[in-house]
Amino acid sequence: MTKKFTILGFDPGLADTGFGVVCRENNKLRYLTCGSIKTAARKNFSSRILEIYLEVSSLIKEYDPDLVAVEKLFFAKNTKTAIDVSQARGVLLLAIVEQKKTLVELTPLQVKQAVTGSGQASKRQIGVMVKTLLQLSAVPKPDDAADALAIAIAGASFNKYIIN
Repeated sequence: MTKKFTILGFDPGLADTGFGVVCRENNKLRYLTCGSIKTAARKNFSSRILEIYLEVSSLIKEYDPDLVAVEKLFFAKNTKTAIDVSQARGVLLLAIVEQKKTLVELTPLQVKQAVTGSGQASKRQIGVMVKTLLQLSAVPKPDDAADALAIAIAGASFNKYIIN
């Protein structure tokens, strides 16, 4: 008997938080859904992070994942952006732990290596590999959703001990 194992991946952002859901069964990955939680820049900051929190909570309830994978942040230049995205990431993490889900946090390098085999892969290469691994007809759009699927795929590969 095989167990289905659902992985929900998130690419945190304030304007766009990408999400992707995959299922692993019999050592095969299957695409379930992906998209982006968009918040309007004209809204105040607290409304935007509340919106992210509520949408993430809703996705967790809807898909009841066995594992949630979230990309760690890496910013070298723009401190303001890093702080805003970090706060959005914080409410995302709160929603995950509040619902007692197993969490794995992955660096961009780990995601690139898991999906493409190279830590130097471009966004385009990651999108193409997501399309190939999940047997999709096109690279998922928007880019944040494709990235979130890559994070979910990486979460599955970094957590084989949980899946088997």
